[in-house]
Amino acid sequence: MKWSEMCIHTTNEAIEPISNILHEAGASGVVIEDPQDLVKERDTFMGEMYDLNPEDYPTEGVYVKAYLPVNSFLGETVDEIKQAINNLLIHDIDLGHNNITISEVNEEDWATAWKKYYKPVKISERITITPTWEDYEPVSSDEIILELDPGMAFGTGTHPTTVLSIQAIEQILQENDTVIDVGAGSGVLSIASVLLGAKEVYAYDLDDVAVKSTTINAKLNQAEHKIYSKQNNLLNNVDVEADLIVSNILAEIIVRFTDNAFRLLKSGGHFITSGIIQNKRNEVKARLEESGFEIVETNKMEDWTSIIARKP
Repeated sequence: MKWSEMCIHTTNEAIEPISNILHEAGASGVVIEDPQDLVKERDTFMGEMYDLNPEDYPTEGVYVKAYLPVNSFLGETVDEIKQAINNLLIHDIDLGHNNITISEVNEEDWATAWKKYYKPVKISERITITPTWEDYEPVSSDEIILELDPGMAFGTGTHPTTVLSIQAIEQILQENDTVIDVGAGSGVLSIASVLLGAKEVYAYDLDDVAVKSTTINAKLNQAEHKIYSKQNNLLNNVDVEADLIVSNILAEIIVRFTDNAFRLLKSGGHFITSGIIQNKRNEVKARLEESGFEIVETNKMEDWTSIIARKP
């Protein structure tokens, strides 16, 4: 089979919404080429993790690459993707250059092209994320291995917004907590919560592909008996009482359900939000406080912010 590689030259801010658009359009795998990966220092016991070629990276912004099957509908699919990306401007998302190019690759080249970018990465004090095809042995007795198949949906689990979320979960989660994951995507936050000791996790996403992805990845990590994955619009009609709510989605979405998050949390419970670009941070903090939350902590990684809030 032949595949088309679609390359979008855009910004860090636009990575996640564009990735979602590409997955919904049927992309079989997404690759992020960020020049910051060439120079960033990683706090990991693993030493050198990537063999990266600087010529593959833009001098500014990022490349988001997706792989689409070459068929009679390809032209329509590409046009729909371009329109959906342009519609992000309505939500004040900076698209940067927004240059889109198409090239053809063979299936064998495609498989190699995206898998070579994904290696085990230690993203917090205890959790290392590994792809299913990599053999990796823990280097300490308290290290937790979280396996993902990034071909399922929504990336590799190593984006700064996900890293910030998992670091916050590791800090806040207590043994036997009940957790709600809003916008679960691949299920990585739900799985991390179970591996860190949660009693049960209710994982909600509007996209049925995400629901299936969460279920598959939960089974990979022997966590399926504690994760209840369901298609749902944010927290609408949810009545689960939770100790912790986590959500790694866009700031524009987070502000829509802070009241429901406050309603469902137990007194003293925490709400961890991520996916917040820097210029939206104050807007999200203000909305959380309007709903009754106390802001406990804010953390930053690259251009992204996570907020830990508490219900008094």
